[in-house]
Amino acid sequence: MSKILFTSESVSEGHPDKICDQVSDAVLDAVLADDPTSRVACECFASTGLIVVGGEITTNTYIDLPQLVRKVIREIGYTKAEYRFDSESCAVINVINRQSPDIAMGVDTGGAGDQGMMFGYAIDETPELMPAALMYSHLLMQKIADIRKNNLDLMPYLRPDAKAQVTIEYNEDSSVSRVNTIVISTQHDPDVQQDTIIEDVKKHVIGSVIPAHLIDSDTIFHINPTGKFEIGGPHGDTGLTGRKIIVDTYGGKAPHGGGAFSGKDPTKVDRSAAYATRHLAKNIVASGIARECTIQVSYAIGVKNPVSLLVNTHNTGKIADSHIADYIQNTIDMTPQGIIERLQLRRPIYRASAAYGHFGRNIFPWEENSLVKHFQNI
Repeated sequence: MSKILFTSESVSEGHPDKICDQVSDAVLDAVLADDPTSRVACECFASTGLIVVGGEITTNTYIDLPQLVRKVIREIGYTKAEYRFDSESCAVINVINRQSPDIAMGVDTGGAGDQGMMFGYAIDETPELMPAALMYSHLLMQKIADIRKNNLDLMPYLRPDAKAQVTIEYNEDSSVSRVNTIVISTQHDPDVQQDTIIEDVKKHVIGSVIPAHLIDSDTIFHINPTGKFEIGGPHGDTGLTGRKIIVDTYGGKAPHGGGAFSGKDPTKVDRSAAYATRHLAKNIVASGIARECTIQVSYAIGVKNPVSLLVNTHNTGKIADSHIADYIQNTIDMTPQGIIERLQLRRPIYRASAAYGHFGRNIFPWEENSLVKHFQNI
């Protein structure tokens, strides 16, 4: 019988794309802190010695953009010239403009900031109600970052860039059986042996993150499989805001509408409706009326109410999917303004979401189980 395998990946906060996501969301947070009604669509590009920040921002406040960008880069850990990208010497170029009045005309009346479809998802295979392959990938990256920032004596050669990939093997009933393969690539100083990195990653990272019962003698490990990862960050590859949308969401286990999150204020339904549908899906699974749930919602630019809403509990639901969908449409405000008010999204809460996933961490309002009783009482 063939194995049932599924793989997801995560990347560290020092990955060039994630640097850009964090800069974009740091700009958003800084603007919202002083002017919660700001309209922001902030994009970022990173390369060797260079950060370009652009997009459209309409606000009544002012931020010192170069200082803010350098602060983000410094906090990520790019503080040494030998990385060939560092917070003090990189150039910061500002090409920000105001939001188009054609878009503002529809948003000002409470309509959606764009057309499109968004998806929310939850599954009961982890305590976070997230897909296991993605959740473990995120946790591996968070552990490496924690060691690099707070316990560097354990692995003193670590640099900011890193990637992880986890392959989960499933039983025939779709329950998690074991971890089939773990791939970790972590940037490092030049004076460290490959055997040392492999030993340390297995002991200090994998051993403290992956439950022991999921790893066995057949689990495959690929740790820095090229044998060398000294050149990383924006010197090794360019970075762009919004280029890690599958890492940001469900690791490919659920559909994605295509819109990125970082740098966008909550009038952009690409972001706010994706958060709202995750909130719904998670509460449906947490309520016990389904083990797995995918929700799709779609909008038209300038129109308040969703064009469509679909609930799919993948044959795990105790209540008909159509009944759950009717309940949501009749009782929960899914207009952009309703989502913003319910989740209190006009706050500077976004930079933390720009690395290690937008979902699965209880620091965000869309992860709260505030609707469980609603769904239990359907």
